[in-house]
Amino acid sequence: MNLLSVLGAIEIGMIFALVGLGVLIAFRVLNFPDMTADGSFPLGGAVAAVLLVKGLNPFLATAIAALIAGLAGFVTAWLNVRMKVMQLLAGILVMIALYSINLRVMSAPNVPLINAATVFTLTQPPGLSLYWSQPLVLSVVVLVITLLVNRFFSSEIGLAMRATGVNARMARAQGVSTDKLTLLGITIANSLIGLAGALFAQTQGGADISMGIGTIVAGLAAVIIGETLISARKFWITTISCVLGAVLYRFFIALALSFDSIGLQAQDLNLVTAILVATALFLPNYKKRFAIRSRAKTCISTAEKAQNQGQK
Repeated sequence: MNLLSVLGAIEIGMIFALVGLGVLIAFRVLNFPDMTADGSFPLGGAVAAVLLVKGLNPFLATAIAALIAGLAGFVTAWLNVRMKVMQLLAGILVMIALYSINLRVMSAPNVPLINAATVFTLTQPPGLSLYWSQPLVLSVVVLVITLLVNRFFSSEIGLAMRATGVNARMARAQGVSTDKLTLLGITIANSLIGLAGALFAQTQGGADISMGIGTIVAGLAAVIIGETLISARKFWITTISCVLGAVLYRFFIALALSFDSIGLQAQDLNLVTAILVATALFLPNYKKRFAIRSRAKTCISTAEKAQNQGQK
């Protein structure tokens, strides 16, 4: 891997760290298997690209894109909460609908950002190339978002939302409006994913209808890899591990694709992704089995020592 590959992995990893945080909120906090991500990610990119081409301020365009992607998440949660549609099916329905909506928004399969101002061109320090400034800006964005997420989930509403995901029946018994918190939580999750899509479109120079394929897999990989490396009960450590997992996930992909000796090429990206996610899913179970075997060996060793001392 050369320096540009490393910077590229950090850049894309930081973008998918936002996706990972969104997936963390939906899957881990609310226990809501939300599949909307594959549609809300390109929705954020499509809205941002169209607004940027029309000359809107990049920061405002990015914020609007995140809000509209959040509305997609709201619809998913509404179908589940109000219409009693199964969680997984509600996400799939909205994801499918968003494919047509994204085409409507862009009026074409893709929208290039040729000579359009972006968040990164406005924040680029003098004398510093985009190869360096984009990962730096994205790192600051992810840091701020992570702090805000940690702050929110340490508040009264955030704690109630976490209680909703752990035991909704108990939360309702304590007077918590679980339906409203589910609507809010899934909206926030997809807003973060839409923000990632808007930033991704600006780093890649345009939005494309297929840019959302595999988004949910990347988000889950970030969460699972992070939890495998750093398992903790404190929420703020969990969010940090999620960010770390997203960056490492992109590093692993870039590293695997850089091995020309094993014959991997760009078209093998989905294959590498599947292998990495499968490995990440396997590792937690392996760690548990290893821990159980270690405790069993320790108990057996202790019992044997006690038996030997008793015989003496």
